[in-house]
Amino acid sequence: MDINTIRELIADDMNNVNSLIIDRLSSDVVLINQIGHYIVNSGGKRLRPMIVLLAARALGYQGDRHIDLAAVIEFIHTATLLHDDVVDESDMRRSRDTANAVWGNAASVLVGDFLYSRAFEMMVEVNMMRIMEILSHATNRIAEGEVLQLLNCHDADTDESKYREVILRKTATLFEAGAQLGAVLCQGSKKQEEALAAYGLHLGIAFQIIDDALDYSPSSEDIGKNIGDDLAEGKPTLPIIRAMQTGTPEQKAALREAIEKGGREYIETVMSAIESTDAIEYTSRLAAEEANKAKQALSALPPSLYRDALAAIADFSVARKN
Repeated sequence: MDINTIRELIADDMNNVNSLIIDRLSSDVVLINQIGHYIVNSGGKRLRPMIVLLAARALGYQGDRHIDLAAVIEFIHTATLLHDDVVDESDMRRSRDTANAVWGNAASVLVGDFLYSRAFEMMVEVNMMRIMEILSHATNRIAEGEVLQLLNCHDADTDESKYREVILRKTATLFEAGAQLGAVLCQGSKKQEEALAAYGLHLGIAFQIIDDALDYSPSSEDIGKNIGDDLAEGKPTLPIIRAMQTGTPEQKAALREAIEKGGREYIETVMSAIESTDAIEYTSRLAAEEANKAKQALSALPPSLYRDALAAIADFSVARKN
């Protein structure tokens, strides 16, 4: 099952999600509409709301609250993107100028805040305390992950354990929450809720590991951002951490300097070190292991096309090129 087949499977649900997103983005403050529509319509994969929809359908959900929660997850994700780009001083995302590059940092942060608060308004409307508990915990964890990543910036001694803790909180937590919501909506068993949460967590880790590998893709067009953005920001992601572990003493010294100083002037040296070690192969292998753990967790769900689609998304997350 490829990604297009998955989209066809939930086409009606996704159309409803997209309509709801546009409706709930509406504000009488013009700038909120402009920035909100700009980033929401910027070509994202909508992977996180897809997971909410598929998880609910996989357990036989027949209501419409999964539409609301899928939109909530997308709003939270979009808010984090607006804030991330300000913190990282990014000027390109998904092959477009970032919102902060167009409207400035202050507007981007404030519209991100609007999206967070609108998401919580919508959570309240669903009127299930367990859902509020999951999503409030998730947003808190995401913020912790952002701060941890900030602490790791320019720290050449950041190891794989610290790196994994950042991506677990910063990225995987929202995948985990989205999948878990499907079980909560359906009033699934504790085993099913834990299984879907584990699926989302491992999927999110796999997704972020591959994202970090793609930052060192030969073509910036493949990833929709500037090549070496992570390096420019002094972020020690897994490819660099692995290259430092296995490179020559000269390479290790050069990588350490690149992390500590940041900037793009080191990109050729870093790319050479990454290409001469098993950094990308190692990174891809760890991502594949996480994707397999995600698929294994799905055994607690009854067989269905929706369960198959969730498994296929795990495969997609590590096979993608952008």
